[in-house]
Amino acid sequence: MADEAESTQRPPDPEHPESDADRFPDLDRIVDASDFLMHAVETAGAVVFALLFGIGLFDLVVLIAESVQTGEISDPTVVVTFVDRGLLLFIIAEVYQTVVAYVRGQSPRRILRLVIFTGLIAIIRKVIVFRTEVYGSKLEALTVAGTYALLLVGLGTVMLIDQREALLKTDGEETG
Repeated sequence: MADEAESTQRPPDPEHPESDADRFPDLDRIVDASDFLMHAVETAGAVVFALLFGIGLFDLVVLIAESVQTGEISDPTVVVTFVDRGLLLFIIAEVYQTVVAYVRGQSPRRILRLVIFTGLIAIIRKVIVFRTEVYGSKLEALTVAGTYALLLVGLGTVMLIDQREALLKTDGEETG
């Protein structure tokens, strides 16, 4: 039996005295370690976004309470500011959900939807607070408004395609 084990091993190559295993570290272990590190960093990022959301929500509640006390709550620009900050909180929440989806290894389709929703909320936020007087010229304001419109149409189209694909896939599974 000992003779069989010795005969199945390859004799050392005189030109390359070290075997491949001796020259290269265990790549699987390195990849596993880097994968663990990446998940740890992603998880830390999710915690940071959760903290940002909590701080932002607390700040928004304090600002609303202060504006109620001072009577500024009836000022439309103050209300738009609250809506802007609220939508920013939704963006933070969507980014958090995206990071969590990555960490949990959820499907690329789920992650794509989260990214689309984040983009839609971000563009809608920009549209809500859009003011032409902020820009140097009417052409500049029109260009920005057109860009927002194109982004909304593009994101909306991608979302509709994704939803239609999901429906077709669901219908195919039911009939198949």
